[in-house]
Amino acid sequence: MPQPLIFDIKRYSINDGPGIRVTVFFKGCPLRCRWCHNPESIVATQQKMFTATKCIGCQECIKHCPQHAITLTEAGLITDAEKCTLCGACADICPSLATELSGFYKLLPDLMEIIKRERPQFDQSGGGLTVSGGEPLLHPDYLIPLLDTCGEEQIHRAVDTCGHVKTETLLTVAEQTDLFLYDLKMIDSERHKTFTGVGNELILGNLMALAASDANIDIRIPFIKGVNTDEENLAGTGAFLKQLSGPKKTVHILPYHAIAAHKYRKLGHHYQADGLAEPSQADIDLAINCFKSYGLTTKIGG
Repeated sequence: MPQPLIFDIKRYSINDGPGIRVTVFFKGCPLRCRWCHNPESIVATQQKMFTATKCIGCQECIKHCPQHAITLTEAGLITDAEKCTLCGACADICPSLATELSGFYKLLPDLMEIIKRERPQFDQSGGGLTVSGGEPLLHPDYLIPLLDTCGEEQIHRAVDTCGHVKTETLLTVAEQTDLFLYDLKMIDSERHKTFTGVGNELILGNLMALAASDANIDIRIPFIKGVNTDEENLAGTGAFLKQLSGPKKTVHILPYHAIAAHKYRKLGHHYQADGLAEPSQADIDLAINCFKSYGLTTKIGG
């Protein structure tokens, strides 16, 4: 079975579906959202992360790097990406955890042991497993057996997806999923491409196909002033969601916060925050009222 990289396993998660959950975050995503709050999820390969404020200047990483890829400069520790092989020696030796590698492998039986340990929390709260990312549907050979095994254990299964995946894979995964958390950024395809790198035709088409399959779907909208809080986008989104098959969908508005800027610094990347801002309460109220006019229930968060 192909082993995808996981970058986090979050226990006691309360924002990724109903109840108390374990959320497993996979690396690799087909989108390049300008506001992404998990930038370490974008590429499917392992990455080195460095937190300068944690560094105590011991230089153990320099001494133990077999490739001699790390040097101390006036700007601090610098890693030569061409020399670095991501062997992890620097992260293993770092006493302050300033250096870390993002991405690890977990065999399915080992992951299931972690999930099953949380069964008391699941049973008491109505929680379960959520798979997220990145985009978990990029890894169907691992994901489907994981969901199938959780189903056998009667553990609730939620899949958080951007929808930009093969329709066949999506509908196959739907057979082993209790709830989809379906991300919907904006309704205009060209604008979607500007902010995420891809158009949204496949995303909208997959949402229609998923709704027609009678899947249980919650819509999640990252709500960003300057991107998708305008009335035209809200009305277009409401009209699209209203015509989906099945019961009316619940829309979860996720207000934008620039809380991930430090992650970009750890990766050595620039956070492109230009044109992004937190929505006001008036923006949120406008969305709630707009979606209500289309018969949709709106929640903040989740």
